[in-house]
Amino acid sequence: MELKSLYREIVNEHNLHPTHKKDLASPTMVLEGVNPSCGDDINLQLQIKDGVIEDAAFNGSGCAISQASADIMCDQIIGMSKDQALRQAQSFMGMIKGTATKEQIESLDEAASLQDISHMPARVKCAVLGWRTMSEMIGKLNEEGVTDGSASASGQDTCGACATNSAAVCKPGCRQCPV
Repeated sequence: MELKSLYREIVNEHNLHPTHKKDLASPTMVLEGVNPSCGDDINLQLQIKDGVIEDAAFNGSGCAISQASADIMCDQIIGMSKDQALRQAQSFMGMIKGTATKEQIESLDEAASLQDISHMPARVKCAVLGWRTMSEMIGKLNEEGVTDGSASASGQDTCGACATNSAAVCKPGCRQCPV
């Protein structure tokens, strides 16, 4: 099987049968990511304890690339520390920009299947949406010095999930939810 065909198969599998497209029972962080140029809209949910990502999920809608990339990202970051996940996101962004080393690309595992997106400028924002959203979320946690993810990524007392998806489970203490 040709390598490009294998990559297409990986992307299709993650788009058609995403493992992590669901709501977490008790996410500690939720952040919406939007790509207005394509209409992609995801709600990333992380469960973080003691600085380690214990679970990750997303919901929302978008093109095959945004959905597959978010699912692949969730696969990879579960079990990583916040810093490891940020490094992984930097490697992914470097791959898309064409600046990643061979070792960084290899460390991306299935995410490397999106490498050719770098040659499709209209699709770059689709591929990086989940990674950018996760980096923003962890960056906010690091700014606040929080290790368990108990603060909302928006810095407010609302989690954002209830505003965008009535079925979403919000962070504990969300003041916007009816839950």
